[in-house]
Amino acid sequence: MKLSIKEKLGYSVGDTASHFVWDLVGFWLLIFYTDIYGLSPAVAGIIMFVGSIWDGIMDPIVGIISDRTNTRWGKFRPYLLFGAIPYAILAVLAFTTPDFGTTGKIAYALITCLLLRTAYAFVNLPYSSLGAVMTNDSYERAGLNTYRFIAAYVGQFIVTGAALYLVDYFGHWGNSNMNQAQGYQYTVALFAVLSLVFFAITFFTTKERVAAPKKQDNSISKDFKYLFMNKAWIILTIVGIVSFVMFAMQNAAIAYYFKYYIKDAENVQLFNILGTVALIVALPFSKPLAKRFGNKKVYIFSSIISGLFFALIYVAGDNLTWVYIFNILAKMAYAPAVPLLWTMLADAADFGEWKLGRRTTGLCFSASVLAQKLGWAIGAAAAGWVLSVSAFIPNADIEPTSAITGIRMLVSVIPGVLYASCAIIMAFYALDSDTIAQMKTDLDAKRLIEE
Repeated sequence: MKLSIKEKLGYSVGDTASHFVWDLVGFWLLIFYTDIYGLSPAVAGIIMFVGSIWDGIMDPIVGIISDRTNTRWGKFRPYLLFGAIPYAILAVLAFTTPDFGTTGKIAYALITCLLLRTAYAFVNLPYSSLGAVMTNDSYERAGLNTYRFIAAYVGQFIVTGAALYLVDYFGHWGNSNMNQAQGYQYTVALFAVLSLVFFAITFFTTKERVAAPKKQDNSISKDFKYLFMNKAWIILTIVGIVSFVMFAMQNAAIAYYFKYYIKDAENVQLFNILGTVALIVALPFSKPLAKRFGNKKVYIFSSIISGLFFALIYVAGDNLTWVYIFNILAKMAYAPAVPLLWTMLADAADFGEWKLGRRTTGLCFSASVLAQKLGWAIGAAAAGWVLSVSAFIPNADIEPTSAITGIRMLVSVIPGVLYASCAIIMAFYALDSDTIAQMKTDLDAKRLIEE
C-alpha cells in the first residue's frame, strides 16, 4: 500500500509539532521554574520527577483508550485535531507566572506540568500509532518514519537554535527592561500556535487503513496478556530500553566532557549541532537500505558500526577534530536505525494480529514508549552514579584523573558498548523480510474475508 509524498509530508509535520512544544519543556522548563518562576531547585526537581512518574502511568492508559476509540476519522487521527488544542493551551499555562504565593505557585506548577504531560500523551502516542495503520507495507512504513524523523530533528533544531533568541525578543517587546517571564510565555505561545497548525495538517492529509479484527473484544487483560506473548515486541522493547539508556547517559555527560576534559564548555553546542545535522543527512538512507537488506540486518549493522565510532571518541582524546569526526560518523551510522525501530514496532503489531489473533497498536506503541522513558531515567541516573564513584568534584579547577576517565567513558566507550549490544539482542528478532511478506499476504487475505 503506497503512500503519496503529500501524505508522508503531512504525517511528518506532526512530529515537528510535538518537538515545537516538548523540546521547550525538555530543555527549559526546569530552569524556567528556578530562575523565572522562583521555585527552589529541590522543589522544581521534585515536580519534574513526579511528572516523569505520571508519564509512566498515562502512557499505557492512553494506548488502551486509543485502541478502543472508533470514529468516522479512525482511532488515532481525532486526537491530533481535538487533543492539540488543550495541549497548546496547557503549554502556555505551564510557562506562565501567576503570583499565588509560595504554596500556590508550587501547586500551580505541579498541576500544569501534570496536565501538560497528560495532553502530550493524548496527542503524541496516537500520533506514533497512526504511522502503523496508514499502510501495511513495512518498507512504506520505513519511508514514512524517515520523513517523520527528519521533520522531528528539524523541529528540534529550530527550537534549540531559536528559542532563547525569541525569549530575548519577546522579553523586550513593549518593555524598556527585559521581562523574561513575558519572553518565555510569548515564545511558547508562538510555538504552540504553530503546533496547532501542523497537527491540523497531519489530521487532514492522512488516512487510517489498517483496522483491528472486527470480532476482537475489548478485554484489557487480554491486551496485556497477548502483548507479553508477542516475542517481537518484547525484543524491540528491550532494544529500546538499552538504546535509551545509552542516549540519556551520553546526553547527560557531554556538557561535563567539554567543561572538564576539553576545557571549552561552549563547544558542546557545535558538537550537538553537527550531530543533529549528521542525523538529518543520513536518515533518508533508511528505506533503501531496509529494502535492500531488511530491517533486522540494517539495525544490527547500524548498532555495531555506530557503537564502534562512539567508542573511538575515547581514542580521539582531546583532539576536537577527531572527536567531531567520530561523533558525526557515529550519528550517520546510527541514523538509519531511528525510523526502523518504529517501523518494526508497527510490524510487531501486525505480528500480534497474525500470530495471536489480537491487534493492540496503541498499547504496543505506548508500552514501548514507557519502556524507553524507563531507559532514559536509568541512563541519566547511571551517569550520576558513574560521576559519583569516579570521585567527580563539581566546579573543581583540577579534577581527579578518575573523574576525567569516568566522564570520557560516559561519552564514548560505555554508550558505544551499550549500543553495539543492541545487535546481540536484535539477533533474536524473528521478523525477517520473508516473514513480514508472509504476514502481509495472510493479513490482507483475512481482511478481505472479514469485509
